[in-house]
Amino acid sequence: MAPIGSLWGVPYQRQTKYILSAAAIAGLEVDLKPFEFGVTNKSPEFLDKFPFAKIPAFEGKDGFALLEGASIARYVASLAPESGLLGNSVKDAALVDQWIHFAENEINAYTDIIWQMVERFFPEKAYSERIHRSIFERQERSLNFLEQYINLREFLVTDEISLADIVLAAVVQRAARVTLGAAERALYPNIFAHYARVTGDPRIKDIFGTVDFVEVPVAPKKTE
Repeated sequence: MAPIGSLWGVPYQRQTKYILSAAAIAGLEVDLKPFEFGVTNKSPEFLDKFPFAKIPAFEGKDGFALLEGASIARYVASLAPESGLLGNSVKDAALVDQWIHFAENEINAYTDIIWQMVERFFPEKAYSERIHRSIFERQERSLNFLEQYINLREFLVTDEISLADIVLAAVVQRAARVTLGAAERALYPNIFAHYARVTGDPRIKDIFGTVDFVEVPVAPKKTE
């Protein structure tokens, strides 16, 4: 099968996992291009196609260019409606979108902020334990809601893996490497059962890779 287009991204990036997993379940192939941060995305050839200079980035065989992981994954899923990735109806598709937005904005956004705070990515190089705690509490609220919703459900929307399940699994994997240590993960058995169910699917198991969760949430290094 000829690739449907070219993808610039890195395999460990959660957004790239969205796209590669969607393609695998859809039975489609994408050509994952070699990529080096600060080199590939600064080249004239890349900037001519993608002036924002960020990944993931996709170019179809017809020259159609697209940014943002969830958008690219949704486009890939739409090319194989029989895959069930977008559900089986217009309402299913709306629910898939709902859970994608929820996972990215109500869970992953907080993971990223905490990671940036801990790693001192903010310009002022400041860290606030109070803000850290407040942000994590917001993530906890989202996780508690999800834990209740997913009880007695195998998947988020239908009785098979949808794009929403893929995105949620990638977001949860990221959180379990940053904000959710072993004690925190124990509070969400339904969420992590869902994670295991999705990432254990033979079609995408290798894309998600091995489990390398943290034992305790990341914390700022103590200054000397």
